[in-house]
Amino acid sequence: MKALVDSFLDFLRVERGASVHTIAAYRNDLYQLVSHLAGSGSSSTWQAMTTQELGAYVRALQGRSYSPRTLARKVAAFKSFFGFLKEEGQVARDPSEGIVSPRVGRSLPKAISLDDVLLLLAHAGRAPGPLGRRDWAMLQALYATGMRVSELVGLNVEDVDLKERLVRCRGKGGKERLIPLHLQAVDALAEYVRDYRPRLHPGARQWALFLNRRGQRLTRQGFWLILKQYALQAGIQASITPHTLRHTFATHLLRGGAPLRYVQEMLGHASIATTQVYTHLANDYIREEYEGAHPRA
Repeated sequence: MKALVDSFLDFLRVERGASVHTIAAYRNDLYQLVSHLAGSGSSSTWQAMTTQELGAYVRALQGRSYSPRTLARKVAAFKSFFGFLKEEGQVARDPSEGIVSPRVGRSLPKAISLDDVLLLLAHAGRAPGPLGRRDWAMLQALYATGMRVSELVGLNVEDVDLKERLVRCRGKGGKERLIPLHLQAVDALAEYVRDYRPRLHPGARQWALFLNRRGQRLTRQGFWLILKQYALQAGIQASITPHTLRHTFATHLLRGGAPLRYVQEMLGHASIATTQVYTHLANDYIREEYEGAHPRA
């Protein structure tokens, strides 16, 4: 059971850019769950896990007098873990859906400034050769669409319609959505597909849009390393992960006046409540602009 936990922790590190401390905490939390299951005679596989067994585990945690914040983190750990397992096709259903997390206040997603985005894109835009032009196209596409990095590296060539300026994205649960592309992203993708992608897979049948130097589909970890490289080159002080660009995309759209429903559809959120968290970031920006512009502020 720990093998799948380790796969999830790698996902947190690579795609979500989770800190060393967060990963260590989640490892302890999930290994604690594995130990509890082994000692209580519960299900021996994640596929067989039931909501009732998880509920019993939460009650056992409550009996150990954990603080509400610690308990909430432990519940969040296995909820995130089962969400990952379902998305990866490892379980047919998520047994944690019926478990209620303790209320301790919600942390806001982090976004970077427009200046930092432009700085990042400027450095990628100067990168030469097939790999450099691939990187330029990927970063343009990610900031233009707000896709998850797993969705980005999962794209095939046929998923991008440059004439109609649309990309077909496969999200969680296999749900598809169409996301528009702005002209700069279209130009970057067109250049990569036409002039540079063929040089990464000479003679090989490969449908993946973004390829590594071996002509194979680029991985989430590969993209994360690429992003870190450009952020370092650009001298950006803010912490940037692939998910940061998704948050930034949503925040910048809302600051520009995009309707919340539109942003929800672009991000592929099942509930608009998930998207509403970004309005706080947009409102903070509006307040800063007001206080900087109003003569009496």
